[in-house]
Amino acid sequence: MAQEQRTLKEIMANRQTKLQELRAAGYEPFPYRYEISYHATQITSLDDADFPEVAAVAGRVVSIRRMGKASFVHIQDETGKLQIYLRQNVVGENSFKTFIDMVDIGDFIGVEGTPFKTKTGELTVNAVRWCLLSKSLRPLPEKWHGLQDVETRYRQRYLDLIANENTRKIFYTRAKIITLIRQFLDKNNFLELETPVIQSMPGGALAKPFKTYHNAYRMDLFLRIAPELPLKISTIGGFDRIYELGRNFRNEGIDRLHSPEFTMLEVYQTYADYNDMLKLCKEIISFVIKELGLQEEIEYGSHKLNLSEYKVISLEELFRKMLGLGLKETLEKNEIRKVAKKLNIEVSNDSSDKKVFDSIFESRIQCELKNPTFVIDYPVIFCPLAKRKKDNPFYAERFELFIGGEEIANAYSELNDPEEQRKRFLAQGEKHDDGENIHPFNEDFITALEYGMPPCGGLGIGIDRLTMFLTNSASIREVILFPLLKPEKT
Repeated sequence: MAQEQRTLKEIMANRQTKLQELRAAGYEPFPYRYEISYHATQITSLDDADFPEVAAVAGRVVSIRRMGKASFVHIQDETGKLQIYLRQNVVGENSFKTFIDMVDIGDFIGVEGTPFKTKTGELTVNAVRWCLLSKSLRPLPEKWHGLQDVETRYRQRYLDLIANENTRKIFYTRAKIITLIRQFLDKNNFLELETPVIQSMPGGALAKPFKTYHNAYRMDLFLRIAPELPLKISTIGGFDRIYELGRNFRNEGIDRLHSPEFTMLEVYQTYADYNDMLKLCKEIISFVIKELGLQEEIEYGSHKLNLSEYKVISLEELFRKMLGLGLKETLEKNEIRKVAKKLNIEVSNDSSDKKVFDSIFESRIQCELKNPTFVIDYPVIFCPLAKRKKDNPFYAERFELFIGGEEIANAYSELNDPEEQRKRFLAQGEKHDDGENIHPFNEDFITALEYGMPPCGGLGIGIDRLTMFLTNSASIREVILFPLLKPEKT
């Protein structure tokens, strides 16, 4: 380790010396701008007949092969790699010597030259002139072109992006997914709104919020756990089709599926219910998949998932089919803990029925839902913001979408009866006196409902998990550009 550290110090000292020599010779090692005419893939995709007389390109130097009075160099820009051919008799003796002596792997350079194909068929730019655009003072990691260390990849994501083409592809795909979702919703007359990220009272989900303090108002505030309540209040004000695509924050555990900061899409449509949201959810995901050019069968982990059709099944039916038990009967008889014990699932004595149910569902049912499956009709006691089913009031009109054994989306027929909503909020407070997360009683929301909220369907889609699924990524940290990490130990 000490030898490696000395080597790093020596390399950095050498590069600092080069930097000083460049400045002393009148070169600007960090110029302000450079006019490019082509990106790498624009050049490499050209036919011979379309080669321009001069192309200006730029990128990071990722390899140098010196051969006497000539050098082959590969640069990398955001689109890919491009080979550059530098010859002393073309760029000039002084310019060529400066390149050989002063340019290192990691530096950014600009090149003007004529495209041609080598004998091996690789499209190359024959440099007429070059310039330094940014001097790299630190060397890339020893094995940068195959950087695999997970801690380094997440903590120094810029190195991961330089080293791993697949990482760059994931984040291009993520950006495209978000763009496509907006395109679809905008085309279908949904209006994107912005609601507060800092709230005086968190709500819209069962989760623990991050807490902060506002000095001027002398009051506690919270980062939102969901934008649900402000968006629903917006429908009371007269917006019929709305959505928000943004960040939420939850002060809870971190694992391969959970991050304290994550991105959600929430959509609300008035005069609609959860059946309409189910249709909308399928349409959004199908549109994204089609526009990304994906096939109906894709790989996710060790599984091949069929996207040609979605299964719809009730939660009650799933319980009977997979556990041989009636969920309604189990909850009404207060036997959910007995079921957990029978299945050898450990739960604490003070856990709510909801937490026990979640443990059973996640460990025995959810993991089996590989192909796209809408699970509909959840017990209303677990859904304080959703309407009851008209023909069976034990259940709420709610669904969750599972793909690859993971939850991707959640939707309700939104509860718009202010008296019923008040009862639901109060009932939660009576049942959960153990410090468990609950929907806090929100008087402002009840007041808004009393002015009249139209029938409404609401849908939430987890962008991070959708991206995981569509890029075959095993961890949510793979699809979040800068995931939250513990400080490094010193």
